[in-house]
Amino acid sequence: MEMWYTEKQTESFGITAKITKTYVNEQTDFQQLDMIETEEFGTMLVLDGMVMTTVKDEFVYHEMVAHPVLSTHPNPEHVLIVGGGDGGVIREVMKHPKVKKAVLVDIDGKVIEYSKKYLPTIACELDNPRVEVLVNDGFMHIHDHKNEYDVIMVDSTEPVGPAANLFTRGFYQGIFESLKEDGIFVAQTDNPWFKADLIQSVNKDVKEVFPIVRVYGANIPTYPSGLWTFTMGSKKYDPTTVDEASIPELDTKYYTPRLHKAAFVLPKFVEDLIK
Repeated sequence: MEMWYTEKQTESFGITAKITKTYVNEQTDFQQLDMIETEEFGTMLVLDGMVMTTVKDEFVYHEMVAHPVLSTHPNPEHVLIVGGGDGGVIREVMKHPKVKKAVLVDIDGKVIEYSKKYLPTIACELDNPRVEVLVNDGFMHIHDHKNEYDVIMVDSTEPVGPAANLFTRGFYQGIFESLKEDGIFVAQTDNPWFKADLIQSVNKDVKEVFPIVRVYGANIPTYPSGLWTFTMGSKKYDPTTVDEASIPELDTKYYTPRLHKAAFVLPKFVEDLIK
């Protein structure tokens, strides 16, 4: 008998993958967590029925959360990651020697635990001495740490369940206050095919808080529609004016210095969303 996993991305559309094994099927204190093995994409982490990461295509998302913002800030010594318990963003952050300390705050310790066990190539830097891992509420962590971080990255699920507060104007205001005077933040902001309203509302809210706001995109095949957006809010530095020569060549599979500015060139229908 064949086994298939289907993510219902809208009421009338989904993606499906053939499963060879189920490692974890557990209701944690915060969400339904599944770790499954698929033929096409390898090990897959699923939270509340939504694909979070897979071994095959994870590098795109994690590189594009971490490297554009770290290449924009000239001295990102102190970094915060909200969410991201699988460790992929941390792995990419650790490729930047200027980062002296990275703090990861994820509300669900089970994500961290199972990622270390079943996603070792993704979670491989969670024990790095430059990393502090906290099982806590990222919303409250930001509220309690003012003027502390150079860069904040929000690696959240979609705005449901424990992540709902991470898509609010109050959260972006808290991020602004948690950043230093020249700080930058970035957040994943879903896809323009199915979540156009979300992208518009996030862009509007971030623009009310930050003087410089830029949206960029990437192709991630296991995420709804394959076209994914990220929103960056900056107090001082504009990612679209970064000198390509100043961006270091990193050990990456997707992000490059040439891609940095190109990622901010959006399809017209996406541009129209955020005008």
